Amino acid sequence: MSQKGHKRRLRPKHKVLALMSVLALGGGGVVIVEQGAFAGQDGRSAPVTATIDCPDVGDKLSNVPDQARVQVDAKLAQLDTQVADAYQQLSSGKAKDKALLGGLKQQRDQTITAITDTLGKAGQKPAGLDKLSGCVMKEAAAANPADEPAPANAAQGAQGAQGAAAQQNQQQAAKGGPARSDFVAIGNVKPNVRNAAARGGASTGSFAVQCGRNENNHFNPDNVIVAPGVSNGAHHMHDYVGNKTTDAFSTNNSLAQSGTTCTNGDQSAYYWPVLRLRDGKAEKDAKAPGGGQDANVGTILKPKQVTIEFKGSPVSKVTAMPRFMRIITGDAKALTNGNANANASWSCTGFENRQLKDKYPVCPKGSDVVRTFNFQSCWDGKNIDSANHRTHVAFADANGNCKNGFKAIPQLVQRIVYSVPPGSRFAVDSFPEQLHKPVTDHGDFINVMSNGLMAGAVRCINDGRACR
Repeated sequence: MSQKGHKRRLRPKHKVLALMSVLALGGGGVVIVEQGAFAGQDGRSAPVTATIDCPDVGDKLSNVPDQARVQVDAKLAQLDTQVADAYQQLSSGKAKDKALLGGLKQQRDQTITAITDTLGKAGQKPAGLDKLSGCVMKEAAAANPADEPAPANAAQGAQGAQGAAAQQNQQQAAKGGPARSDFVAIGNVKPNVRNAAARGGASTGSFAVQCGRNENNHFNPDNVIVAPGVSNGAHHMHDYVGNKTTDAFSTNNSLAQSGTTCTNGDQSAYYWPVLRLRDGKAEKDAKAPGGGQDANVGTILKPKQVTIEFKGSPVSKVTAMPRFMRIITGDAKALTNGNANANASWSCTGFENRQLKDKYPVCPKGSDVVRTFNFQSCWDGKNIDSANHRTHVAFADANGNCKNGFKAIPQLVQRIVYSVPPGSRFAVDSFPEQLHKPVTDHGDFINVMSNGLMAGAVRCINDGRACR
């Protein structure tokens, strides 16, 4: 979004019905954001809100020496906190416009300078990070308060200060999404799934792992892959299965010594953002980091079913993953980063040949909501992680081939099914400024299988057997 010396009008596709609010940007330009409502194709009004769009510094770091990673990861987590705090000020009306973005830029300048200095001392000083401190306002579809149920204490009678405050809080939370336009009836989506045809030398087997549905209520808002050692590094709540002790402070040693919910002894950590009903009810984390403090509200839905399966390559045999390999699929910041790394897949049971990347599905009666995470299946053959947690792994091309220098590994596919009450709105947990958009869905995995268990999985897959 340009900030240079001119006004840019962000126009909804449909007729504007409400007054425009001008948000001045720190870079000298102005963005005019339609903050009222506009008419949708169904004739009903749909509100528009603003969020904060900042360059993703972590994604630009292709090489961070081992001796600098702890400090750099901590500073990257600090950048996330700064944006989350700024968005909270924006959404609450406590601060806005040029002052908010200017103050955020100052904070980011200091933190990015610290990252650059740390990398410089380690002999890998990057160029151009100083250009990533400025943020802009971004227009996004907002939730319509009419779509959000009133909180229980407000519904019992919006009398007195307590009821009014609860109603106000609910309407404020609604500004964070999801929007009516974030949902689509799955029956209106055309089939769009294409699977690469197996060729000679393919590995056609599979290896399934039974790890439960998080019956032991293992939740936290940490992300040990992206923000190790930082509490609430994700700013949204994660569901965990497999390794029983995974949190921000886990190490390879602690993971290897942990118990597991997986029936075959797999100690791997499998986790993803929780899904919540937008029902106005207070969850246990309503006042906690990662929950209500980070604009993640409503009842957490427990999965009806979780399927974890490793699959082969349509063009070659697979090789074993190294123990402690980290893989992230999807992008938790896809609303502001764009879709380059987005990998959300939403659908409904009975309709899984229709996958949605940027919409939540509205499922017909008797059909359940499905999230599917297809992880990267190509590995550079050397690294268990990378500075931006992406470049050590890659997706195969449309024909199933890995790019030069990469080799096929077992592809993790996670399928998570939810029973959603008919007519209910729901949303995935997200960073607050990402507005719970469906495109931000993502999955995380740390391979802690023993070498023997991984070798057995590879044999099953390469031999064409289905091992359960």
